[in-house]
Amino acid sequence: MDHASATAHRGRIRWLGFLLAVSLLTFWSPPTTALLVLKLMPSNATEGNDVLFLVYNRSDDLVGYSWYKGQTVDRKRQIVTYNSATQDSTNGPAHSGRETLYPNGSLLFQKVIPKDTGYYTLHVLNAALQSDLVTGQLHVYLKLLKPTVTSNNLDRMEHKDTVVLTCESEIQDVTYLWLINSQSVQNSTRLELSKDNRTLTLLYVTRNDAGPYECEIRNPVSANRSDPFYLNVLSDKTSTGSFQLNVAGIIVIGVLVGVVLVAALGCFLFLRRTGRASGRHDPGEHWPPASTPGHGLSGTSASPAPLPSPRTVVPVYEELLHPNTDIYCRIDHKAEVAS
Repeated sequence: MDHASATAHRGRIRWLGFLLAVSLLTFWSPPTTALLVLKLMPSNATEGNDVLFLVYNRSDDLVGYSWYKGQTVDRKRQIVTYNSATQDSTNGPAHSGRETLYPNGSLLFQKVIPKDTGYYTLHVLNAALQSDLVTGQLHVYLKLLKPTVTSNNLDRMEHKDTVVLTCESEIQDVTYLWLINSQSVQNSTRLELSKDNRTLTLLYVTRNDAGPYECEIRNPVSANRSDPFYLNVLSDKTSTGSFQLNVAGIIVIGVLVGVVLVAALGCFLFLRRTGRASGRHDPGEHWPPASTPGHGLSGTSASPAPLPSPRTVVPVYEELLHPNTDIYCRIDHKAEVAS
C-alpha cells in the first residue's frame, strides 16, 4: 500500500512539471525585430521653423514606405511614397511643396504653419510583405507679439477706487502671468486674478500700488512680456491741494485781467481828452483887420471889429463843459466909449 501511494505521488509531480513547461512555452516567444520608432524634432514648433520627422529602428529589407497626413493610411491624404528598388519618390495629394523625404524614411517639414498641426503616419513594407505603422503628433504655434496693459480707471483715488488691469494680446491661445516689481502676483485680500489670469483687479488702491506692473504671455514654445505699466494714485490731500492751487490761479488771472482793463480805459480817456484840447483855438491868437472901412453907429469913421472866423460846429454840451473865453478878447472897447 505504501509503495502504491508513493508511485501515485511521483506521477502527480511529473504531471505538474509538464503543465509548467507548457505554460512557459505559451507565454514566451523568441525576440522579434525592434519596433519602428518616430520622433518629431521638435514636436512643438513655432510658426516658420523646420521640423524633422526622424525614424529609428528601420529594417534593411524594406520594399518601400509612405507618409500620410492623419492617423490612417488614406491615399487622398498621402504626402509622399518611396520605392526602395528604384529609389524613386512620388509626391501625393497632400504634398505642400515644403516636405523633403530622406532614403532612411525620415521627413523634413520646412517653414511649418499652424495649419500643419496634427497627426502624421509612416507606413513601411518589408520584403516579406509585412507592414508596420507609426504615428506622431505635431503642434505649430504662432509667434507671440508683445502684449499691452490697459486700465479701466485713469483718475484713481487712494482708498476709494478699484482698478482693473487687462493684459491685451492679439493671440488668444496663450497663458497669462502677472508681475509686480518683477515678482509673480498671487491672489490676496486686495489682489484678484480672473480664472484665465487675463485681468488683475486691485481693490481700494493705495500709493504703494504704483507698480510697475507687467503681464507675460506664454505658449509651449515661447514667451513675451509687456512694457512696465505704472499707476498714478491720488490721495485726498493731493486732490485738495490741487483744488486750492487751481482757485489761486484763477484769482491771480482775474486780477491781472482787471489791471489790464483799467490801464486800457485810462489810456483811452487820456487820448480822447488830448484830442479835444488840440481842436480848440489858442487864446493868444490875433484876428486879421478888415479889408474895407465901415461906419459906426454915431456916423463917425471907425474900424469895425473883426468878424470871427468860421468855427467847427460843436455840440452844445461840449460848449457848456468847455466855454470859449476868447470872445472877451475880441470886444472893441473904443466902440463902447464912442457910444
